[in-house]
Amino acid sequence: MLRYILRRILTLLLTMLVVSVVIFAIVEVAPGNVARNILGHFATPEQERSMENQLGLDRPATVRYISWLLGSDWQVDRPLVQVIAKQGLMEAHQQWWAMEEDGSLVQWDVVGGDLFKLVRQEDGSTLQVLDNESWQVGEDGQASFWGIDTNNRAALWVRGAGGTEYSQSYAGWIQTQDAPVDYVPLTKGLIRGDMGITMIYRRPVVDVLAGRLKNSAILAGLAFLFAMPVAILLGLVAGMNEGKLIDRVLSVGGLITTASPDFATGILLIMIFGLWLKVLPGATVFITEESLLSNPQMLILPVATVSLMEIGYVLRITRVSVIDVMNSNYVRTAILKGLPYRQVLVRHVLRNALIAPVTVIMLHVNWLIGGLVVVESVFGYPGMGSYLLAAALYKDIYSIEGGTLVMIVLAIGSQLIADIVYAFLNPRIRYT
Repeated sequence: MLRYILRRILTLLLTMLVVSVVIFAIVEVAPGNVARNILGHFATPEQERSMENQLGLDRPATVRYISWLLGSDWQVDRPLVQVIAKQGLMEAHQQWWAMEEDGSLVQWDVVGGDLFKLVRQEDGSTLQVLDNESWQVGEDGQASFWGIDTNNRAALWVRGAGGTEYSQSYAGWIQTQDAPVDYVPLTKGLIRGDMGITMIYRRPVVDVLAGRLKNSAILAGLAFLFAMPVAILLGLVAGMNEGKLIDRVLSVGGLITTASPDFATGILLIMIFGLWLKVLPGATVFITEESLLSNPQMLILPVATVSLMEIGYVLRITRVSVIDVMNSNYVRTAILKGLPYRQVLVRHVLRNALIAPVTVIMLHVNWLIGGLVVVESVFGYPGMGSYLLAAALYKDIYSIEGGTLVMIVLAIGSQLIADIVYAFLNPRIRYT
C-alpha cells in the first residue's frame, strides 16, 4: 500500500507540471488583454504598454512560466529578502528588499534624475539617502542601474531617459516621471510556495486562494455531511424494496432533484424561504471574515441547493448498486443457509454495495469545491468556483494556475482516499 501511495504522489506531481504548462499555453493564446482589463476600456495605448511592462507581461512566455515555477529572485545579481510589512490600515504583506553588505535592507527610487537609496529602519520607515555613485555607465556613456523598487519589482532605471509609469489609485490616474524603463516582478516561484500576485486583487494568490478555499470547504463540507448519509440511507431503502411504492417514490424524487438545474433549484428556494416565508436570507453577504460565524443562516439555502442535487444522484447510484448486490449468488447463498437477514445486509450487502457510491462521492469532492459556480453566483457566495470564473474572464493567469493546481490535488487526493476505502470495504482488493 505504501508503494502504491508513493506512486500516486509522483503521478500527482507529474500531472500538476503537465497541466500547469497546458493552462499557461491556453491562457497565453486566449483572446483578451490583461492590461486593458485592469485599466479599463478608456485606457490609452501608452498606459496599456506601461501596465504590461510593470506586470512583466512583455517578457517571453517561456521566461514568465519559468519565473512563475522557479521564481525570479534568483535572476537578480544581489541578495534579496522578504519582510512582512504593514502600512496603515492595509493588511500585512510580503515586501522585497535588497540586502547590503552591512546587513541593511534597501530599495531605490529616482527623483529628478537623482538615484536615492531607501534604507529600511527598525520601525518600518525608510531613510532617503542620495546614491548617485551607484549609477553604472555603459560603453555608450549611458548611466543605468538595476535595483529593487518600492512595488516588489526589480527595476531598470536609465539616467536622463526615464520612462513614464501609469498607475491607478482611488484618486484616479497617477503619472510618474523618471520611472524605470524595464521591470521584473519578483516571486519565489511555485516550488517555494509562491504562486505569484493575483492581478484582480493585487494580493498574493496563496492568500486569496486560502480564503476562497476555506469558504468553499465550509459549503461543500456541510453539504457533504448532510447529503451523503441521507442519500446512501435512502438508496439502501430503495434498493432493498425494489419495485415497491417506496422505491418508486424515492427513485422519481431522486430523478427530479438530479434533473433540475441548480440555478432553478436555488432560485426556487430563495422565492419560497427568502421572499414568501421570509425566514432565511436569500443571499450571502460577506462584509468581514466573521460574517459567516455571526450569521450562519446564510448557509442554509446554498447548502440545501447543493444537497438536493447530490442526494438525488447518489441515491440512484446506491439503489442500483444495492439491487445488483442483492441479486448476487453469494447473497442468495447466505440467505439459503439461514443467516439472519440483518446480518446478511450488514456483512454482505452493505459493504459491497458501498463501493460504487464511494467512487461517485469521491469524484464529486472536486466538484463540490470548485464546480459550484452557478450556486455561488445565485447566492453571491465567495467560493473557489466564482473565483476561478472571474480569473478566467479577467485572464488572470496566476490565479487560474493556482486554482487549477489546487483542484488537481483535491481530485487525485480524493481518489487516493477512495482507493484506501475500497481496500477496507473489500479485503480482496490489494494495491502493490
